[in-house]
Amino acid sequence: MITGRRALGFALGMPLAGAAALAAGGAGAQDGPVTLLVPYTPGTGQDILARLLAPYLQQGLGQAVVVDNRPGASGNIGTQAAARAAPDGRTLLLQANTFVMNPSLFRQVPYDPVGSFAPVIRLTRGDLVLAVNPDVPAEDARAFAALAARQPLDYASPGLGTPQHLGMALFGLEARVALNHVPYKGSAPAIQDLIGRRVAAMVLPLHTALPLAGAGQVRLLAVGSPARVAAAPSVPTMAEAGFPGVQVDLWYGLLGPAGLPAPLLARLNAALNAWLALPGTQEPLRAQGMQPVGGTPEAFAAVIAADLARWAGVIRAAGITAE
Repeated sequence: MITGRRALGFALGMPLAGAAALAAGGAGAQDGPVTLLVPYTPGTGQDILARLLAPYLQQGLGQAVVVDNRPGASGNIGTQAAARAAPDGRTLLLQANTFVMNPSLFRQVPYDPVGSFAPVIRLTRGDLVLAVNPDVPAEDARAFAALAARQPLDYASPGLGTPQHLGMALFGLEARVALNHVPYKGSAPAIQDLIGRRVAAMVLPLHTALPLAGAGQVRLLAVGSPARVAAAPSVPTMAEAGFPGVQVDLWYGLLGPAGLPAPLLARLNAALNAWLALPGTQEPLRAQGMQPVGGTPEAFAAVIAADLARWAGVIRAAGITAE
């Protein structure tokens, strides 16, 4: 049985000298590190996933893999660097679904989510849940919408244009209620004000919300997933609450610059599907609230295109702008 790093090495093909060697047909390529760009700060979901992935990727490629955090401009700085990199396999990007939202939030972004990248694989997804502080007199999402129709309610998010922000904006559109957005610089201060009863509600990653709910600090109203989540079977879906259009999650995926050689793309995809299937991979991912996804590059490309169009509609309808 092939396990751990051997699985990735086997899937990539142990004779492979490295990404650059494959791009050049295996002859005359210079060795050097592969840069795994993370366009956000250390400690974020993308960064955690990148640092779990990098040792396995390094073993399979047979060359160093360096995680390079390039935060700034809502992820646009690091994403631009990846878009402009040579398509030789030496630069990869670990991105979240925020990058399909940014083009509709900013007047101009320095990349095209579809044309600038070669999708490799959607690695993980995370469930999001609508949570309220215990003082809010609503036991479910329908009651929360009715309350918001009668009085102004504030909701927190970790920042403008985040999936948490846009998920609540989508809820407001579907429920036909006006909600006051209070953006914070990160999740920690936003959650602090939620449990401190200074804001009424927030869309939270489920794994973050469950301990808070267990301690009585928040109440969980509905998950944004198509079906109920095994980790919280008593929490209904938005569809069950009467809002079937409110589906929102947080996904992470790996991309390369457009033009990434097809053989390398196929090998990376096969390797990472194998990595995601390993129990030693799944356990730490689930501990971070990430559900392994996997699949083909084509499936990931379809998700990017669909989410780009869907969130553009939400942002336009809600009149949201980052500038």
